[in-house]
Formats: sequence, C-alpha cells, structure tokens
Amino acid sequence: MRFSWYNLLIRLTRLCGPWLLALVSRGIAAGYFLFSGKVRESRRFYAALFPARGRLYHLWCTFRQYQNFTTIHLDRYLASATDATTFTSQGWEKLESVIGRQGGILLMSHLGNWETAARLLRQLKKDLKLLLYMGVKEKEGVERLQKEDLRRTGITIIGVDQGGSSPFAAVEGIRFLQAGGVVSMTGDILWRNDQRKVRVTFLGHDAYLPEAPYVFAMISGAPLFVFFVFRTGKNSYHFTLSDPIEIRPESRRHRELAIGRAAQQYADQLEKMLREHPFEWYHFDNFLR
Repeated sequence: MRFSWYNLLIRLTRLCGPWLLALVSRGIAAGYFLFSGKVRESRRFYAALFPARGRLYHLWCTFRQYQNFTTIHLDRYLASATDATTFTSQGWEKLESVIGRQGGILLMSHLGNWETAARLLRQLKKDLKLLLYMGVKEKEGVERLQKEDLRRTGITIIGVDQGGSSPFAAVEGIRFLQAGGVVSMTGDILWRNDQRKVRVTFLGHDAYLPEAPYVFAMISGAPLFVFFVFRTGKNSYHFTLSDPIEIRPESRRHRELAIGRAAQQYADQLEKMLREHPFEWYHFDNFLR
C-alpha cells in the first residue's frame, strides 16, 4: 500500500469510521492472497506446521494469515485515535527489575504484533529508554509512517540497512544498555545476505536466525528476554515476557556453542507460541530451509 494512498485512507476513515479502514485493508489483503508470489511460501510454512492436513487447509491458513495482518493497521489507527489500547501482561516484573541497572535485550518476532509491543512498553513505563533496531526497505511507504509514529512516542529507532551495517548502530545499542535502557532486536529475520547467522531446528526444518542479539547479550552482560504480544480483541492485547536466556560460554572457543544453544531456546519458544497462535505469523518471506 503506497504512502499517499494510505494517508488518504486514514483521512477518509476519520470521516466515515474504522469500518472503512477494516473493509479496504481486508480487500487489499485478499488481492495479495490472490496474486502475490509469497503465498506459496506461506502454504509451505503451514504444511510444515500442520503436516497431517491437506493442501486446501494450508491454503485456508494462508488466507487467514493475510486477513489477520490487517488488524495491525486497524489497531494502529484505533490507538492513535483513542489512545485506549487495553492489555494484560505476564512477566513484566522481570524486565522492570533490570531497567535502570544493567538494562535488558528484547527478542521480538514477527509472530504477533511487535509494533504494539513497543507501544505497550512505553505505556507501562513512560520514561523507559527504548531502542528498536528495525530493517530499512529500499522503498518504504507505510513502514516509514510506522517508524515516524513510534519516534513520536519517544522510542529511539535505528535502521538496519539491507546494504550493510554501521558500527555506530552497535555502539549506540551498548550505550543504551549501559544506561539501563532496553534494546529490542528482531529475532527471526535476516536483513542482509552477509549477516552473521545461527542455524536452529524449527518445525522439523533448518532455519537461520540473526546472531547479533546473542552476541549483544554476551558482550554487554544484559539479560536476554523473549517478548510476545498477541491480540485478544479489537485494540486489546496480552503480552508475555520469558525468563532470561543465559549465554555463558565456558571459554572463548565455546562461544559459538553457547550462542547456538541460546538461539535454539528462542526457536523452541517461538514454535510453542506459533502452535498457540498460528494465524498471527506475519513473516511472509522464506523462513524454513
């Protein structure tokens, strides 16, 4: 959806009501379902998740995945229009105990609504120092609006360019942690072909996850948490925060083993939550190898 058309749709929604945004976005999602080449990847993914079911069921799962994705846009509008996102939480005290001390690293996923996750953290603690590493696409439309909205809430955002990485990005993250802040990193997407990665087992297949969050945790000593936010109703959510994943190699030569073990813990938690919320998987690119 192009940025100019999205702006027009939001203005019309203010006049007509949220039903218009829901209707149009669901229509657009149906178009993507019918014509996008990425549908094949989603069908393959759901075949791995539900191996005992047939192709029509996997296609139905993909349709629901595309339709559910539209709720992100609807709830973003409702949050900005009413500022009344409701939520319940589980495990917030674990993160709260490290804020202002050694800081913490959050592993967010494209399972559930990570954008709302960031907003809810700021809603829970207004003065929270929160840094998000986000991928930068070559042509951004709605994604640019998304980043601007998050910045206006006081969240710091560093773009991870697909063409290369900047040493400044890593240094800024370490500074945030040293100041007792929270750094959020994507746990399930590789932004660049040359990005360092770690292999895990997921749904009986190989998958590759970014290595950076585990290296950050190992170097900084900050605890690494897995963070999920799932929709429970219109503009209503429940978030969970895991116990810290420990990365303590016995020596330098055991670092790779410790990182691999930690990444597999995250993959196991991701798979568990996926089975509970199969249609909130908003990772539309190739994930399983």
